[in-house]
Amino acid sequence: MGEKTLSIGEATDQLTSAGGRFELSTALVRGQETKVWKYAPESLRVVLEASLAHGDQDFLVYEDERITFTEHFRMAATFAHRLSAIGVVKGDRVAIVMRNLPEWIIAFWGAASLGAVVVPINAWWTGEELTYGLNDSGAKVAVVDQERVERLLPFCDQLTKLGHIIVASEDRSDSFQKEKFPAEKTFLSFASFLGEVENDAVLPEVEIDPDDLATIFYTSGTTGRPKGAVGTHRNTCSNLMNLFFIGTRSTLRFGTGNTENGESIQNSYLLSVPLFHATGCHAVLIVNTMAGGKLVMMHHFNPERALELIEREKITTFGGVPTMVMQVLDSPKFASTDISSVRSVSYGGAPAPPDLVRRITEAFPIGQPGNGYGMTETSAATAMNTGPDYVARPDSVGTAVPVADVAIVPEDFDGLDPDPSRPIGPDVTGELWIKGPHVVQGYWNRPKETEAVFTNGWVHTGDVARIDDEGFIYIVDRAKDMIIRGGENIYSVEVESALFEHQAISDCAVIGIPHEVLGEEVGVVLTLRSGCSVTAEELTRHVKERLAAYNVPTHFYFRDEPLPRNPAGKVLKRQLRDEVLATS
Repeated sequence: MGEKTLSIGEATDQLTSAGGRFELSTALVRGQETKVWKYAPESLRVVLEASLAHGDQDFLVYEDERITFTEHFRMAATFAHRLSAIGVVKGDRVAIVMRNLPEWIIAFWGAASLGAVVVPINAWWTGEELTYGLNDSGAKVAVVDQERVERLLPFCDQLTKLGHIIVASEDRSDSFQKEKFPAEKTFLSFASFLGEVENDAVLPEVEIDPDDLATIFYTSGTTGRPKGAVGTHRNTCSNLMNLFFIGTRSTLRFGTGNTENGESIQNSYLLSVPLFHATGCHAVLIVNTMAGGKLVMMHHFNPERALELIEREKITTFGGVPTMVMQVLDSPKFASTDISSVRSVSYGGAPAPPDLVRRITEAFPIGQPGNGYGMTETSAATAMNTGPDYVARPDSVGTAVPVADVAIVPEDFDGLDPDPSRPIGPDVTGELWIKGPHVVQGYWNRPKETEAVFTNGWVHTGDVARIDDEGFIYIVDRAKDMIIRGGENIYSVEVESALFEHQAISDCAVIGIPHEVLGEEVGVVLTLRSGCSVTAEELTRHVKERLAAYNVPTHFYFRDEPLPRNPAGKVLKRQLRDEVLATS
């Protein structure tokens, strides 16, 4: 008879006991007494310095390029000095606007270790959207790739706060033609800006406090333009500890982990999600930098290429979002690829069909499936469901980490703290609120939105959830007007605003349409002005001219009668979606 598996509670108590790596403490965070990890790194600078311990192991693999941990540290330290030389100081914003490239990571660590605030901007945005992000954040420097710089060129005269634009070469040729860029901005190639990297390069001296600003990640809002979620070094390092704890607890309970014949092996992570998302940056990049994991990067996601890299690089962890996992499993090359190294198939950012759990457990003999819950406002991970727990509860996102308080609050509640007398229990649904050291401090220069979403250390997630008797969280619905398509958050109001600019549109409502691969697609129900007509093809072009391609609706439903609304005038989207799906 084998040993009894520890319950989640037993394992948590054991790992968080006094003197252990995951001992808990409390700290005053923005005036609120908050549970914290006692031994969390104080800053991202500390994390980068710790990565030197991994020495000559591979850290970054991009196509055929390889960069060790030591090489990366020297490059990041040199980049920090170069930023300092052009006047970047602690608190200045440094934007990164590019697809996943090694330069993204070097720039991130160099800027963060200097005390600058890193602003990862969505690389799929249009030139106008990119310009908004750069201006709104007040970025002093932008590190961009060739495709993004071409989008920005028509808007250079609007980038009044930006001084330096550093251009990385996607084709690795470093073909940089300075004369094509306007003279009023300083354009430099990444290679020439970095210059010679000394073998003994160290970071510039700077004092960084845990509650100093570290990042601004833009997240679409329910009204108007995207807003920047302002994260601190405490936020990012708490998330690092959250994920370390989740992995350690899973190993303690289920005997999983990166070991072979009793020996530890290097984690090798196939990076398939964008670094400009909190998942890619906080949950993958920062964690693997600290832990000594190898990051295998792809120029763009392709399931066949992913399988080649899984075999070549002995990938131990991959995932990203559910649609990517499904594409790999469905690939005709899957059966002929050696996937025996895979030990974890984890994802988040989108609802996952329960059948995917079964497929993973069947396809990967030693691979543990996992699904998590988090958001930009929680610096990535708040809960995770792994291994046998996930197999048993495939519709749950797991239990919250020990430093997180979670509460189910009535959707119409307007208090600052969850009411102690509110209904509780496994059958009670309501809005999920989260409190912890990983919750960001608010939105950049948006006091009203910050006040509405963050109260006394709690973030109001906008997700409707329930929590069972063992603490497992189930996301029932989204109160926020959001669609998740293949891992990309799409806020309906942005798409609706673009549609309302078309003269034929009288009223419209954007809704999520279920899709077995992407999770959801964008649908729109609309009514037309009297005497007007328009085709779906014309509206597709109209939206694509104004928003990034993933926002463009793929389902159009024309309606003669008015859209259903409540007494306050709000469209009843859940009812509308049910009607559309029932008649489609």
